[in-house]
Amino acid sequence: MFFIDVILPIPLKQTFTYSVNKDEAAFLQPGMRVAIPFGKSKVFTGIVYQVHDQAPVGYETKSIDHILDENPIITTHQLKHWEWIAKYYMCSLGEVIKAALPSAFLLESETMIKLSTEINIEEKSLTDEEFLVFEALQNQTSLHINEVRSILDKKNVVSVINKLIDIKVVDVEETVYEQYTPKLVRYVKLSPEYTSEENLRQLLDSMSRAPKQREVLMNLFVLSSQTKKPITTVALQKKSNASASTLKSLIDKGVLEEYFIQKDRVEFSGEVTTAIKELSEAQTTAYQEIKATFAEKDVVLLHGVTSSGKTEIYVRLIEQMIATGKQVLYMLPEIALTTQLITRLQKYFGEKIAVYHSKFSVNERVEVWNNILNEKPKAQVVIGARSSLFLPFKNLGFIIVDEEHEASFKQYSPSPRYNARDSSIVLAKLHKAKVLMGSATPSLESYYNAKTGKFGLVTLKKRFGNVLMPEIELVDIKEKSRKKQMTGLFSDRLLEEMRETLGNGEQVILFQNRRGYSPVVECTTCGVSPQCPNCDVSLTFHQYKNQLRCHYCGYKIAMMLSCIACGSETLDTKGFGTEQVENELKPLFPNHKIARMDQDTTRGKHAYSKLIEALENEEIDILVGTQMLAKGLDFRNIGLVGVMNADNLLNFPDFRAHERSFQLLQQVSGRAGRTQKRGKVLIQTYNPYHQILKQVSVNDYAEMYKEQLEDRYNFKYPPYYRTIKIVFKDKNFKKVQKASAWFAQALQVPFKENVLGPEPPPIGRIKNMYIINILIKIPKDQSLSKSKKFINNVQRSFNTIKDFSSVRINIDVDNY
Repeated sequence: MFFIDVILPIPLKQTFTYSVNKDEAAFLQPGMRVAIPFGKSKVFTGIVYQVHDQAPVGYETKSIDHILDENPIITTHQLKHWEWIAKYYMCSLGEVIKAALPSAFLLESETMIKLSTEINIEEKSLTDEEFLVFEALQNQTSLHINEVRSILDKKNVVSVINKLIDIKVVDVEETVYEQYTPKLVRYVKLSPEYTSEENLRQLLDSMSRAPKQREVLMNLFVLSSQTKKPITTVALQKKSNASASTLKSLIDKGVLEEYFIQKDRVEFSGEVTTAIKELSEAQTTAYQEIKATFAEKDVVLLHGVTSSGKTEIYVRLIEQMIATGKQVLYMLPEIALTTQLITRLQKYFGEKIAVYHSKFSVNERVEVWNNILNEKPKAQVVIGARSSLFLPFKNLGFIIVDEEHEASFKQYSPSPRYNARDSSIVLAKLHKAKVLMGSATPSLESYYNAKTGKFGLVTLKKRFGNVLMPEIELVDIKEKSRKKQMTGLFSDRLLEEMRETLGNGEQVILFQNRRGYSPVVECTTCGVSPQCPNCDVSLTFHQYKNQLRCHYCGYKIAMMLSCIACGSETLDTKGFGTEQVENELKPLFPNHKIARMDQDTTRGKHAYSKLIEALENEEIDILVGTQMLAKGLDFRNIGLVGVMNADNLLNFPDFRAHERSFQLLQQVSGRAGRTQKRGKVLIQTYNPYHQILKQVSVNDYAEMYKEQLEDRYNFKYPPYYRTIKIVFKDKNFKKVQKASAWFAQALQVPFKENVLGPEPPPIGRIKNMYIINILIKIPKDQSLSKSKKFINNVQRSFNTIKDFSSVRINIDVDNY
């Protein structure tokens, strides 16, 4: 007997054993997919973990349904890496697989019912509901359970279906859906019988009464003479300005033939037009230093000020790496960034570039996966967001983590709660590859690692072309309000600078880290503001849709005309978001094009690229946006950056608030004056004497690092201590309180005073779930693996307590 251990994409810690025959055992390899029965009537896609001949103890094994792959779709390196992620971030391997694989690879099991082949029953003996299902199945070969629900107009239909199965009227069939469909492109060509000149002339003469069809044919000849490539129906329709029905009539008549070719969804069209730019003196020095440091260290941190030309150094290093035939992974924190970077890199490397992120469709992701797995030249350089870390690299030589300080590299929900920056170092180790991290404002951990010699450190202090760093000015809006020098949200200084910048033909970026119109709507009579019924937050007003929305659970209601509590019509808005900034700008700058970039305006797949393109083409004069703007975008004509209110960044209850504020403000400022002319940044604040704002205004990263490090040391936070956050959620507040108190008590035995909490977070209820957190601090000299083992044991005991069975626990390792 032979057996396979299978990993299922479900949150269970162990693998499952199934029996296979001798031939299957010889054919199967780790990383292949198999369809397997699981539970009473489910079919799952499992990933083969190992093939062996050890029968499991204590239960009879089921046999597999069928094998889904000819070759493994997951490499051994990937499995090792995923095992590390599961172990380090304290989750199951199944959860990592669910996050890593495009959903098309994980086939869905759908229970279908069909009429039994041997029906021997009188229709009169069926109840009304049973007869409805029986009748529907006579018109249709099979029905899905959801379809039965809609036929009977009730949710619980299992009892009806079970009765029909018992009396042998219906059978259950499990259909496994293969979700991936290759993209087929439709082409047309002239039928062979009309290729001779005589037949063609007769054909054209006969078409004198069908001018549109004749025009389509003429355009087909024109296109054929212009290009040697096959002609798509779309191109022909466009050229002829014809409808689909005109084309169909020609195909029906046999004049044209249609055929299909499978196409990649992600492809590069165009020429490699640009030679790689010459590096400046400062860039060349940094480039040489990086190469020298790689001889001794596997990870190097490049600390280069904004607009110092880090991307050009990356391009040099990529060029060198792909010449050796190795694969390169270029990770970015934000999809908005990938759109701009792809255009730049395609000019250098053409179709060697593949792109991978969550805005891609499932089919597009499958194609990129297969191209990398088969080491196709069109996927030698992969640009992607954090999920690109899971791709099946076989020959990875170099990883770039750009903007490494970004919080977007950390996955917070659902599990696995991994940090792509840290996980990339482990991935590189498995492939014996090098990692280059780049940032103008490195995270404290990375900078600390570089300063203590764990990573190499290379610094680039000059902007490309020796452009000066932008001039940063702090505007005291408390003082301006007192002197009545504010126009709505804008100080006189900001408006003056905006007019000057726009007058010089330059563009302006305004930053406000809140979307919507206003975060709070309040009744001025009784002080009540509408709250979300599912979360402990006030509803945000979105004027564009005239709605109040919750940004946590998506709950929305129409904007009220009067107060829900006292009926008074004196409603006022407190605070402001990007929508309000945009609205106030319109009357102030009526002759200028104003646009907004936040989550509401960038929902579509190409929304980012359209906005970025419009800004690059100078179609937009003023762009208002949230922190999406701060992520390393490169615009050539921004003369002024205005920060509408810096205070809501600083006053956030988090040990990273000051570091993050510095990074964000520094990054936003870096969008200004990236060409010859020095840019200007105005930061509006109620507290211009705040230490962080002063450090931002003089671009003093070293001072900020020193000060924050001292605080971290005093209060036992990273990089001196490791942190693990345990989050408890339940609909019953008393239960979640009791459960978290029990857990904290158990943890205090080994961790003593290093256990903080249980304590509710600033927003203590989201989606009707009450939340309580426990934070564990682990000193560097304490074994991390033993600490995790202890937490797992406590969790195991916790799971056996019946009273706490409904309480959900999430464990977040390195929760920063």
